[in-house]
Amino acid sequence: MAHTFKKEERLSSKKMIDTLFARTDSINRSFLIYPVKVVFRTEKTEPGHEAKLPQILISVSKRHFKKAVSRNLIKRRLRESYRLNKTLISTPDQLFVAFIFVAKEILDYQAIEKSMVNSLKRISHLLKTAQPE
Repeated sequence: MAHTFKKEERLSSKKMIDTLFARTDSINRSFLIYPVKVVFRTEKTEPGHEAKLPQILISVSKRHFKKAVSRNLIKRRLRESYRLNKTLISTPDQLFVAFIFVAKEILDYQAIEKSMVNSLKRISHLLKTAQPE
């Protein structure tokens, strides 16, 4: 898997975003590894079709970061740490992930990357334990 972040990897479907954050759906799973909250779900791909790349959404609260410059800085750091470490996730199913930044201050890249690596490892572990092989 190349270290790129293409448009196909961005979660932009309003319907899928609503499904991802639906509280009534038991398929959605979430956890917190400070400063990132992760919400994810998988959908089975049909046999014979190759698995698509995971689609991700990155969110930073406007309540805590009033200036767009600050929000964009955090989003860039999250995107870059995901881009460099996305090889930690592998699944035969379609994966949808939302990374929500919950800290109330701007953190340095190393702290964000450490959290992202731990989050991706946890997702991978949860996917492996959920799938009977």
